[in-house]
Amino acid sequence: MARHRLHGQARRGGVAVVLATIALPALATGVQTLETVEVRDAGQASELGVVDAPSQGTVRGPRLHARPSFRPGELLESMPGLVVTQHSGEGKANQYFLRGFNLDHGTDLAIHVDGMPVNMRTHGHGQGYADLAFLIPELVDRVEYRKGPYHAEDGDFASAGAARLSLVNRLAGNTAVGTVGGLGHRRALLAGSPDDPATNLVYALDVLQHDGPWRNADDLGRVNALLRIGQGNEANGFNVTLMGYRGRWNATDQIPRRAVEAGTLGRFDAIDPTSGGRAQRASLSGEWRRTTGAGVTRVNAYGIHSRLGLYSNFTYFLNDPIAGDQFEQTDHRAVGGFDGSHTWLGTWRGLPMENTLGLQTRVDRIRIGLYNTVERSRTSVTREDRVTESSAGAFAQNRLSWTDWLRTIAALRIDQYRGTVRSDRDANGGEASGSIASPKASVVLGPWAASELYFNWGRGFHSNDVRGATITVDPVTGGPAARVPLLVRSQGSEVGVRTEAMRDVTLTAALFRLDLASELVFVGDAGTTEASRASRRDGVEVTARWSPRPWLLFDLDYAQTKARFRDDDPAGRFIPGAPDRVVAAKVIVERLGPWSGALTVRHFGARPLIEDGSVRSPATTLLSGKIGYRLDRRWRLELAGFNLADRKVNQIDYFYASRLRGEAESVDDRHFHPVEPRSFRFSVIANF
Repeated sequence: MARHRLHGQARRGGVAVVLATIALPALATGVQTLETVEVRDAGQASELGVVDAPSQGTVRGPRLHARPSFRPGELLESMPGLVVTQHSGEGKANQYFLRGFNLDHGTDLAIHVDGMPVNMRTHGHGQGYADLAFLIPELVDRVEYRKGPYHAEDGDFASAGAARLSLVNRLAGNTAVGTVGGLGHRRALLAGSPDDPATNLVYALDVLQHDGPWRNADDLGRVNALLRIGQGNEANGFNVTLMGYRGRWNATDQIPRRAVEAGTLGRFDAIDPTSGGRAQRASLSGEWRRTTGAGVTRVNAYGIHSRLGLYSNFTYFLNDPIAGDQFEQTDHRAVGGFDGSHTWLGTWRGLPMENTLGLQTRVDRIRIGLYNTVERSRTSVTREDRVTESSAGAFAQNRLSWTDWLRTIAALRIDQYRGTVRSDRDANGGEASGSIASPKASVVLGPWAASELYFNWGRGFHSNDVRGATITVDPVTGGPAARVPLLVRSQGSEVGVRTEAMRDVTLTAALFRLDLASELVFVGDAGTTEASRASRRDGVEVTARWSPRPWLLFDLDYAQTKARFRDDDPAGRFIPGAPDRVVAAKVIVERLGPWSGALTVRHFGARPLIEDGSVRSPATTLLSGKIGYRLDRRWRLELAGFNLADRKVNQIDYFYASRLRGEAESVDDRHFHPVEPRSFRFSVIANF
């Protein structure tokens, strides 16, 4: 009989915790298929034998929801080393930082929600734009994260990492949440599942209003809705999900330090009070899962319709000293896609083997516009485009257990992209295509003494904006513009260890290297492509989890990265915006009698702001917390606090030229978006 590994066993408070993925028989043996077995407590199930890299894992339960989140996207900070910030109004997609990358709004960080891609390619504001405003945090069951280009399932935008958020299939009952707080925060949530064991049904309606500390209030109004129906379980079943989101807001963009130091501008003031935006998103998705003696088949299909309009002004009066530099970016698109895979077990020369084949397709039909505006009224057109972009990716993966202490994973992924651009300027239209092959390989040694050693290597890629691959004329200056390749190569390697040798403690450590052939990105703010240089990032990551009691968890993440351009250039080799250090520490208390809570500290290290490193941003350290008290089976109270030390620090910093009204010429200056002052939110939760 073939040998098959048990996917996970751990100790938490003296209780064995088992997390088994679907254990399939070898096709030739006819061994009975086992369904998923999962037992949870306040700790986290072992990932020995489950994951194939030290930088891979799953976060759920207390570790996911106990920490306070100022904005929905901060759920992703459960991924070790990831920082989620904001540089404008709360309705806009977040800024992401990981492994020495300023990922802007999502480039090189692939995000999926229930199988649907969140990153938008050839986007009006920036390549890979990933907006999680449509997410209702309470409905997220788990976050599966992977870093580096080592995993065959992840294609575009996954060079630095990938996060897959899975929604709950049903809730324990019905819940109503009312929240009020400082900075003009108000929220109401109604969610639940009918008491019908034959059907998995989830409904939710989430309404939010938020002003923030800004003199020109965000006036964020957001409505989210979800309806999900399905049957079965993770092994055999299906679900269909309908989601809708609408938001509108004002925005206080980053402001120049010189004006704040001169006393002419407050930290929470805006230079252009008419900046802001509006967004809509509707999606229909479905997943089908089947497990038999022949293998595991998963099929996911989705359709997304989204609209976005942004009004921004980052340089104030640099280009137009009279009317100002405000511009509008629009992105209207329909997205359709399919993601399917089949996994089966077999043997090779008597050795247990697991094979997976997968196919992923996606089509985007996009209308994009860039306009000059004054107080949200259009004054001229910079460019307008209609884009159709399609892609197909196929992958094959083999997992072979050579011995009880050695397994290998070998994979090959092939992607084909094609795009057509119809532009308002014929010279910038045309077609572009590209294909790329991404081999990947991993070796896992162990477990020995409840420890595993990992060696990972892989190639990946990110796509560039199709408009950058067809452009010939700069839409602003009218001069010639250089084209860029549609697909850009990345290559990464990693060595690391995971150990659970100490009781109730899990430690992981990894050394990694990640090379990018180019960090070319399409600059949606200007309508052109900005060429960057080849880069390299070397780093170390360490995580520690300690659960001395079933109700108590200590969590520590440390990441240090050296990010440099690979060529010699008089401008310097530092990569602007690349953080050198990220540290996060959490203490989580879960179900200590009627009490629960968490205390978190996040340190976001200094970043160079220009290539020679002479201008750097200050580091940011924030303390937040949440405490909950259960009155009885139906009622619970929560109090969340943010920036508890009331630090006057920044969410993000930039260095560039701008001009204020009355200045004779441009000034190179640091521009920043401040962290919100200390605030609290009080929630009443009713279960019925």
